[in-house]
Amino acid sequence: MDQLTGFQRDLVYVIAGKDRPSGQEILDDINSYIDQPVTHGRLYPNLDTLVEKELVEKGQLDRRTNYYALTPKGRRVLQRRQEWVDQYVDV
Repeated sequence: MDQLTGFQRDLVYVIAGKDRPSGQEILDDINSYIDQPVTHGRLYPNLDTLVEKELVEKGQLDRRTNYYALTPKGRRVLQRRQEWVDQYVDV
């Protein structure tokens, strides 16, 4: 996770919290959190980067809609990140 941008880390958290969300679902969730609207042109290249890093898998729900899900590697990386955060932050 240390090689990801903050935006990419946020995407990993959104994907982890959903069951195979579509790109549009991810976009809706991230836009409810980030002050400036995220465009498709920003979202999809970052999702593709997560796929290339083998943290996220991309599959087809139908001819027009893809889904995203964490890979086992993505879950391990997220777990390590969360353990690291938890040692510093107790909310």
